[in-house]
Amino acid sequence: MDHARTILRQRMRRRFRVRRHIRGTAERPRLAVFRSHKHIYAQIIDDATGRTLASASTADKQIRDAVGFGGNKQAAEAIGRAVAERAQAAGVKKVCFDRGEFRYHGRVAALADAARAAGLEF
Repeated sequence: MDHARTILRQRMRRRFRVRRHIRGTAERPRLAVFRSHKHIYAQIIDDATGRTLASASTADKQIRDAVGFGGNKQAAEAIGRAVAERAQAAGVKKVCFDRGEFRYHGRVAALADAARAAGLEF
């Protein structure tokens, strides 16, 4: 039990360390990524007003049907493309990337690369 609590504390420290330097503004909102074993979620957040401007996840019905399993790189790429399209529909072109407590590799990097390819500027 103590080991699980230690891991949780480490994740929280990493998250706070990353987010201490990243703020989403109206001109450049924050692209926040969360991944679990089964799904991956992405939100475009304006921290000044506290509003979510666009979001996409593998838990969404239309994306879930197209992707199948949400815990792999192909699903992350689909989410990156979807969140970029939804952000551009909301009028967002530039974002700052918030990886949270996750390292920039694997699914997180695949999501970021797909969002860049779909037209978002980091």
